[in-house]
This record gives sequence, C-alpha cells and structure tokens, in this order.
Amino acid sequence: MAGNSQRKGAIKKTGKGNPTAGSGGRVRRGLEGKGPTPKAKDRLYHAAHKAAKRAEKAQGQRPRKKTNDNEWIAGRNPVVDALREGVPVNALYVAEGTERDNRLCEAFQLAADGGVSLLEVSRYELDRLTNGAVHQGIAARIPAYEYAHPDDLLALAAEQREKPLIVVLDSVTDPRNLGAAVRSAAAFGAHGVVIPERRAAGMTAAAWKTSAGAAARIPVAQTVNLTRQLKAYQDAGCMVVGLAADGDVELPALDLADGPLVLVVGSEGDGLSRLVAETCDMLVSIPMVNSVESLNAGVACGVALYAVARARD
Repeated sequence: MAGNSQRKGAIKKTGKGNPTAGSGGRVRRGLEGKGPTPKAKDRLYHAAHKAAKRAEKAQGQRPRKKTNDNEWIAGRNPVVDALREGVPVNALYVAEGTERDNRLCEAFQLAADGGVSLLEVSRYELDRLTNGAVHQGIAARIPAYEYAHPDDLLALAAEQREKPLIVVLDSVTDPRNLGAAVRSAAAFGAHGVVIPERRAAGMTAAAWKTSAGAAARIPVAQTVNLTRQLKAYQDAGCMVVGLAADGDVELPALDLADGPLVLVVGSEGDGLSRLVAETCDMLVSIPMVNSVESLNAGVACGVALYAVARARD
C-alpha cells in the first residue's frame, strides 16, 4: 500500500510539473496576447503594403524638382538699376574673367555701400544659377517676398489711426503693373495691396524693380479667394469700389473716397471679373477725352489713388 501510494504521488507530481504533458499549458499560451496588430502597409501580403512598395519604387524613378525660393536679376543694367532703387539683394554674383566697365564698377560700389556680399563664380555656375539668362557676367540674388495676410492691412490702418485704404488687384498678370500699383499705393498713402494667390503676378524680381523699392515700405498680401476677401472687408466696414470703363459714377464724383475704402483694379485685358464686379458696392470710371484709349492696370491704379488722396485731404 505504501509503495502504491508513493507511485501515485510521483505520477501526480510529474503531471503538475510538466505543463506540456497535458493540453492546459498549450491552451494558456494560445490565450496570451501577441501584441498590437501591424498596420496594413506593414503586412507583407496585404494590398496596402504592395501599393506602398509600388509608390516607393515610382518615387525613386521620378526626377525630383528642385525648388529655389530666390529670385534672380541678371544683366548689368538691370542689376545696377535694382541696386539703385533699393531692391533687397542677398548677394551679387560675378563670373570669373568678366570685363570691368563703368556699370560693373558702379554695381560693386553700390553693393559695398549696401553691405551686399560679392561672390565670384565660374561662368558655367552663373549660367546654371540664372537658368541660362543673358547675365553679361553679373547677377543679383534677391530673397523670396514675404506676403502679409489681408487682415494685416486693416490692423495697420488701425495702428496708424487712419481710415483703411486698400488696393486690390483682380488677376493682374503683368509684374510691371503690379510693381507700378505697389509704387502708387505707397505714394498716395494706401495701407497695402492685395493680390490673388493664383492666376496673377506675384512679387517677382520684375515687380520689385518696377516698384522702385516701394515693396519694402508697403505690405503686399495674398488671398486664396478674392471675392470672399472683399466680402470680409465689407463686413469690417469698408466700401468696395471697382474701376470699370462702364462704371455708374465718374471718379471725381466719388463721394466714398474719404471713408474706409477698398479700391479694386481689374486685369489688363478683361477688367474686373464677373464675381468681383458683382461684389463691389459701386463701379466707377476714369473720364478720358478719347473713349478709344484705355489705361493699363498700373496707370489706372495711380490715377484713381490720386483722386482718392485729394478727396482725403
């Protein structure tokens, strides 16, 4: 009896000490967690994983476009003019072996006076930097323009304790007209210029040059939706007036000029777009002797701002 009891105890001990002898240990391990489920793109046989691999392969084969936020002014006369007019220049690049004439010497002197760095590079490198422009051995690098927010222009007027005067350009595509409008806006006391983000000229080197440095003294803002921005100005208490050849009122008779005003100037060929014209509180025209003639956007903006400035005196 004692031997049998010992044998049974031994068998019982062996069973408890070896969890693999029965099914209980395997069941317990099967119930243990296996960690978080991998994302679909990390599962080798999942469609998302295969799609991600295809995208990576395509990206590796596609040439990447290099972006450069800098603008370039190339050529001796343009560079000298830009330096004279106060266009912000980061650095002046000169090709090795370039003949020193009066214009080049003046550019060097203006750069030295303005604290602009002067760098000498190979002609091949200057060709590459200016994308093959006719640089005549010299080019100026200017920084990308930092646009303001349209609401900043109202804040600027409030800070100066003045009634807002804002110029809006509707799809003006010529950077020279943009530069001329910025210059007129600065000259006649406007608080800023607003342009559309798409399908319009931006503050490029050409616009900087035409503004004669005024772009450094007056903010230029961009907006995604011009019509929506005009409505926002109206909600802020501004009257929105558009320039149009068939306007209901001639500019000298405009009685809104001395109040909070947004002046909208249309594009060179088409004038105001339909939605912008419909949003305006009033359309005004510039009286001219010859109805056949028309003014470009930059000139029309200057004439209108002059009339507004006189009404505000």
